[in-house]
Amino acid sequence: MKKIIHFNLFIALLFLSTFTSAQEINLNDPLPVDNTFKKGVLPNGMTYYIKNTDVTKNVASYYIIQNVGSILENDDQQGLAHFLEHMAFNGSQNFAGKGILNTMEKHGLIFGRDINAYTSFDETVYNVDNIPTKPELIDTGLQILSDWSNFLLLTDTEIDAERGVIKEEWRTRQSGGMRILQQNLGTMFNNTIYAKRLPIGSMDVVEKFKYKALRDFYHDWYRTDLQAIAVVGDINVDEIEKKIIALFSKIPAVKNPKRRFAVEIPENKELIYSMAKDKEVTTSQISFSIRHARSTKDETVSDLKTSLLNSMVTSMLSSRLREISQNPDAPFLGAGIGYSSLTRNTNSFSASISPKPNQQQIAFATVFDEIIRAVKFGFTQEEINRTVTQFSTFYENQISKKDDISHGRLIQSIKQNYLENITIADMEKEYELIKAIFKNLTTPEIHETIKNLYSKENRSMTVTGVEGNDNLTKEVALSIITAAENNATLVAYSDGFSGKTLISGLKIEKGSIVKEETNSTIGSTTFTLSNGAKVHYKFVNKNKNDVQLNAVSYGGMSLINDENLPSATLLGSVIQFSGLGDYSPTDLPKVLAGKTAATTIFISDLTESVSGSSTTKDIETLMQMVHLRFVKPRFDQNGYKVLMNNLDNYIIRRSKTIGEQISDSITVTLYGHNNPKARLFNNDLVKDVSFEKIKSIYLERFNNAADFEFFIIGDIDANTLKPLLEKYIASIPASTNKEEWKDNSISWVQNKIDKDVFLKMEDPKSSVSISYKNDYPYTLKNSLVARALGDILQLRYTETLREQEGGTYGASARASVSKKPTQEASITIRFDCNPDKVEELVAIVHKEVEKMAQGTIEQSDLSKSLTNYLKDRKEQQDYNRYEMSLLTNYFREGYNMNDPKNFEDIVNSITVKDIQEFTKNLLKNAKQYEIVIKPIK
Repeated sequence: MKKIIHFNLFIALLFLSTFTSAQEINLNDPLPVDNTFKKGVLPNGMTYYIKNTDVTKNVASYYIIQNVGSILENDDQQGLAHFLEHMAFNGSQNFAGKGILNTMEKHGLIFGRDINAYTSFDETVYNVDNIPTKPELIDTGLQILSDWSNFLLLTDTEIDAERGVIKEEWRTRQSGGMRILQQNLGTMFNNTIYAKRLPIGSMDVVEKFKYKALRDFYHDWYRTDLQAIAVVGDINVDEIEKKIIALFSKIPAVKNPKRRFAVEIPENKELIYSMAKDKEVTTSQISFSIRHARSTKDETVSDLKTSLLNSMVTSMLSSRLREISQNPDAPFLGAGIGYSSLTRNTNSFSASISPKPNQQQIAFATVFDEIIRAVKFGFTQEEINRTVTQFSTFYENQISKKDDISHGRLIQSIKQNYLENITIADMEKEYELIKAIFKNLTTPEIHETIKNLYSKENRSMTVTGVEGNDNLTKEVALSIITAAENNATLVAYSDGFSGKTLISGLKIEKGSIVKEETNSTIGSTTFTLSNGAKVHYKFVNKNKNDVQLNAVSYGGMSLINDENLPSATLLGSVIQFSGLGDYSPTDLPKVLAGKTAATTIFISDLTESVSGSSTTKDIETLMQMVHLRFVKPRFDQNGYKVLMNNLDNYIIRRSKTIGEQISDSITVTLYGHNNPKARLFNNDLVKDVSFEKIKSIYLERFNNAADFEFFIIGDIDANTLKPLLEKYIASIPASTNKEEWKDNSISWVQNKIDKDVFLKMEDPKSSVSISYKNDYPYTLKNSLVARALGDILQLRYTETLREQEGGTYGASARASVSKKPTQEASITIRFDCNPDKVEELVAIVHKEVEKMAQGTIEQSDLSKSLTNYLKDRKEQQDYNRYEMSLLTNYFREGYNMNDPKNFEDIVNSITVKDIQEFTKNLLKNAKQYEIVIKPIK
């Protein structure tokens, strides 16, 4: 069977219904191709894809997809597929040294965000995203792809310089979870070469390989018959095609190429099993899988049907398990069923389970009972009906937003087509096929699907064991499986939920709009409602079928007593676990089946907010949900118990996780052990959480709609919105009380902190955190100067700490000026590194900051950052979310983002002198910390 995912519609996608007008279909017909993608193959074997989209105007993204991954490495090349990926940014025929990065950064692109690559078992993919579509830059983008294809320099000097960077990447990525994965790979892939070819490779190989080994890998595998290039963006397809043919046809095909093999995972009759343990992993995870063969032949309508039915049954089965997890007595925190690709020619039907402590056996038994229940009895009509509603709506939403598909999602479709021969299907035509496929579908056919997925062969199971726990052994797991398969007491699942709406039985006293004001400066309208609430609205259709809402009030944590802060911290999670109105978290998704609307609540330091989104047609549902957040919030005791169970497990897990220990150590060093405003997330904090306090805080913070400002943007017209505002927002009880935030900022224990903290680690590393801060007036210019300082430091540390020293995989540098609750500027630098190199790297960090204060600043570095800001702002303006920021900043912060004097003019005015003066003033008598986490030797 094949995994069919078009336009990144995940495996849960399904539409099921009966349509009398549906077309007749032939299951052997090929799937309809989306002809807006231009695809071709050059005489040298290289494939190319081109797609026009103006989702972001005046830019294009360039990718090269290498059908080459770590499984192709010889034993003495382990890690070289990934090493080669790094080398693609270290010199090519037309871009010496860091030429690719330097060239693109001059045009506002950022390394790691716009310029990047990844290596996996079976492919290596490089990208340069959002290059402006000026003629010369189109040529540059294509030239970069050409150089990546065939013209890397791979000099001795650059290879040696990169060894340290790779070693530090390995060090940064090592964790208990990674070591567990390494132990379980043999079981996951039935001891094939996949188990020995994690892309990061062997550090022994990385440190010692001969130059020729890397060059041999490059010349053997980076070749035109294993490469596809893709260009998507605001481009002329025909012109791009001519350029591609002219440039890439010159690259010669390799004669007598090595065979690009696909690894076959051998079948197994008996369950293969492994248990892995690690001292830094204290919670269990169980994965049970059944492998299925996967074809790479051209797809047909029959493949689409099979894929959709697989998605349907795994989605419904996962929903059953989710319902169980919402019971406080459930033996697992979460469990899910999936069907997805494992390798190029293998799919996996899998169950993933997160057991509660010491409940591995009962958790596995509970999940397996549900699998067998479905295998024996199938699914109810109510479940099927909800699936019909949910996924038909999802398909319709995707079709309505097809012009807003991001470059990344388009590239995902291209990658799947090139690497896995998955059709890039025409979405509307596929939707018609789906309607026809299910015209005569029967419930037994759906039942047969789950029975086919549940095979007795090709089973595997991995268990993350925990020292001192009653871990699930292979023998016990087999006995549980046998017991479930022969359980005569199992009965069919029942579900009688239907016919209810979100506000069934709720009496709403409609209010009115008492004032309507138009703001011509930003094109918005403000409605004052009869209860005193204000709604700022702007019609925006940059993204289709999209409505966003945000309601904000001042106060937040700053108005909550210290002893209630733990409860306030968990308030948002408790509400999420409680459902809404009359409906529990189990029933709420059923009530909302087919509706695309959601709301969340949040309490920050200075504000509380209700935010939400919906499709245009479901705006009323969104308004109903907002209404209920104020007038009928739900505080579910069972949901609270489920959350607290989850937190118990989370605290156990984080107690040994090295990243959490590092974070806690920094917090304690800065704020002390008992600061009520900077508490560690541990059992002591959870013990101070109270359900009743959470309820009381919520009702206090969200008791007055008139103290909130509502912001609404999207493609919803005013005449449709106004009666909804009157019914659902103006009807919320309110008062004339207005609140303001208080200064709740906290200070470090000392103004100067220099401390080494020693922790026990399985894989030794040091983690360095350095910061400076000082009082500083907030202005829009100061905030942009600070941002530029942080970005210049980021460039400098990439050059020095990473490239010159090979001392870290990457350092993060950030500078900012806060406006509330205090006006102060700060610089913060963080990185992981080899413990033996801490002192010299820390010295470099301070030296680079001092250089900024002395005025030793490269104009080119400043120009790169400022160009990026202008480029990003222009691109952001193509999206609805920009309009929400425009609206919010205009009415909450008092400035117009669209006015050049508030952004473009400032950016264009920033000089090296500005950076110097800002840094010098910040450093004068600055508060400072330097915290270094080191391993206990």
